[in-house]
Amino acid sequence: MQRSPLARAVALGLAGAGLLLPTVSQADFIDDSKASLQLRNFYFNRDFRDVAPTAQSKREEWAQGFILKAESGFTEGTVGFGVDVYAGLGVKLSSSDDRAGSNLLPSSFGDEGPGSYSEATGALKAKLSKTELRIGGLMPKLPIVASGDSRLLPQYFNGGQLSSLEIEGLSLNGGQLREVNFRDSTNMEDIRASNYKTSKGSDRYNFAGGDYAITGSTKVGAWYGELEDIYDQKLLNLIHSQPIGDWTLAANLAWFDSSENGNQLGGKIDNQLTSVNLSAATGAHKFTLGYQDSDGDNPFPFLQETDPYIVNYIQILDFTRADEQSWQARYDINFADYGVPGLTAFARYVTGDNFSTAKHQNAQEWERDIDISYVIQEGTFKNLGFRWRNAMVRSDAAGDLDENRLIVSYTIPLL
Repeated sequence: MQRSPLARAVALGLAGAGLLLPTVSQADFIDDSKASLQLRNFYFNRDFRDVAPTAQSKREEWAQGFILKAESGFTEGTVGFGVDVYAGLGVKLSSSDDRAGSNLLPSSFGDEGPGSYSEATGALKAKLSKTELRIGGLMPKLPIVASGDSRLLPQYFNGGQLSSLEIEGLSLNGGQLREVNFRDSTNMEDIRASNYKTSKGSDRYNFAGGDYAITGSTKVGAWYGELEDIYDQKLLNLIHSQPIGDWTLAANLAWFDSSENGNQLGGKIDNQLTSVNLSAATGAHKFTLGYQDSDGDNPFPFLQETDPYIVNYIQILDFTRADEQSWQARYDINFADYGVPGLTAFARYVTGDNFSTAKHQNAQEWERDIDISYVIQEGTFKNLGFRWRNAMVRSDAAGDLDENRLIVSYTIPLL
C-alpha cells in the first residue's frame, strides 16, 4: 500500500515511540496506524431570560479548535505494543468579561480568559490475543463512563483500561481513572460528581462490567462504577431491535442504583434511576419515546461533564433531580431519501415534574431542541460539516433560557 509523504511522516513519528517498545518488527505498528486532524469552529450563545439586573444575562463566545488524534497499530509478536496520541488547541475568536463562561474556553463571568489554550496526552497500549490494555490518556465510551465532547475540545482522563473480547459475543471492560482534564481546561484535576458539590473530588474512579450479545438483535449488560469516597453505582441494561415489515422497532432500557461511598464527601446518596428509550424507524423517519424516573432522596450522580447513559440527558438539562419524572418525544429525518444526502435533522421535547425546589413543592421544567446537520458529500469541500443546535428551556429550577450553537467542522485524514 502506497502512502503520501505526509502520511508516511506521521506514521514514522508514531513509530518513534517504538524506542520504548521491544525491538521487533514494526510493520503492523506503522501500516495499521491512523491519524486525523479535525478543525472545529464553534459559536455558542446562551441567553438567560429572567436573571437579576446584576447577574450575567448572556454567555456568548466564539472559538476555533484543532483536534489531532493518532493511533498506531501493534508491533508483531505474541504481545503487541502500540501508542495513541491526542493533542488539542483552542483559539479565542470572540469573548468578553460580561459574556464569558460558555465552556468553550478557560474563561468565566468577569474574566474572558487567555487568547488560546492547548493540551496533549498519550497512551501506551499492549495486546495479547483479543485483550488490550491501555495506560495513559483515555477517552472511554462505555455505558458506565463516557467522556464528553460537547464543546470545543474533548474531555479526557488519565488512568488505565483493560478490554477483552476473548469469548464470542462477550465484551468485558475494567479499569481505574485517576484524574480528569475538563473540556475548558489545560489542567489535570480530581474527578468530581455532577449534582454533588464538594470541596474536593476523588483521585480514583474504578469501573468494571461488560455486555453479552444473546442474539444478533439482543444485548444485555451489567456494570459497576465507584467514585471513591463519593458514590458507587450499579447499572443493568438491555438493548433489543426487531424488524417488522418496513419498520425497525428498538428498545434501550437501563436501571441504575446509586449510593454513597467511603468517606461520603458528597453526603448521603440514595437514587435509583430508570431510563426507557423506545423507537420505531422506517425509511427516512424515526420516532422515539423516552421515559426517565430519578427516584430517591437525592439526584442521580454521574461524573462531571461525561455523557451518562440515560435517555433524557440532552443539550442543556438532564432531568436527574430527586424524584423527577420526565418524558421525551423525538422525531428524526434523513433527507437522503428525498434527494439531499448529508442533510439530517431532529426535533425533541422533554418535560419533567414531581421534583422540589426552594420555592416550588411540585416543580416543573421542559426543554425543546431542534438540531440540523449537513455534511457536503462530494467535490472540493467533501466532508465539510455544518450543524445548528437550538434549545429552549423553561424551568422552575434552572430558570428560562434560550440557546444556539453553530458548529462548522472538517476532518483531514493524515493516514
